[in-house]
Amino acid sequence: MATITKRELAINITNKLGAKGIELTQQDVLEVVQTLIDEVTNSLAKGDSVVMRNFGAFQVREMKAKIGRNPKNPGKDVPIPARAVVKFKPGKEMKEKVATTLQVIREQKA
Repeated sequence: MATITKRELAINITNKLGAKGIELTQQDVLEVVQTLIDEVTNSLAKGDSVVMRNFGAFQVREMKAKIGRNPKNPGKDVPIPARAVVKFKPGKEMKEKVATTLQVIREQKA
């Protein structure tokens, strides 16, 4: 499976919009993508949830403090403090599309 970068995402969006007759430069699309990322990040930093229908929902959750192990010295306990983490719950449409990729993943491992 390939990794898609932000730049490649902007190129793909620019090409798809161009095919529909909407002319935007790659830089314009890249700025829109970056603005979207910034707005999602800022909302999550305020503790808000971000819901995009058919895509998914981002939520901030608390991870409780726990005791971990130092891999270099397994006998020594390491305290891990409580922290806020981002959880993503995919939407129905995304779940359905991703569910069809199991065969592709298996073929790439073979």
